[in-house]
Amino acid sequence: MSKHIFNWVVITLAVFVSAYILPGVYVSSFWIAFIVAMILGVVNTFLKPILLILTLPLNIMTLGFFTLILNALLVKLVDYLVIGFVVTGFWWAMLFSLLVSALVFALQKAWR
Repeated sequence: MSKHIFNWVVITLAVFVSAYILPGVYVSSFWIAFIVAMILGVVNTFLKPILLILTLPLNIMTLGFFTLILNALLVKLVDYLVIGFVVTGFWWAMLFSLLVSALVFALQKAWR
């Protein structure tokens, strides 16, 4: 259980830092970043695998690039669901997803 809480806190920090770095992404508070991390986790756990299976031919044709597009679309979905989290465009959503992934990787390597 503590591993899940650790990952949640790391993702929250990555969301908060990414929103601070990218001018097209806005998070109103640390608690909103906490909620965004929770909803991103739920979306990535339940919705993303279904969408990856449904878009498998397109993903194969684009050599995996469509996964980046799918990640950006899921970030925009979280933007729609969470008040206080704003992503101004598709490209900011893609940069946000890439930066959050890189920060989560770096923070987990640094703390473990």
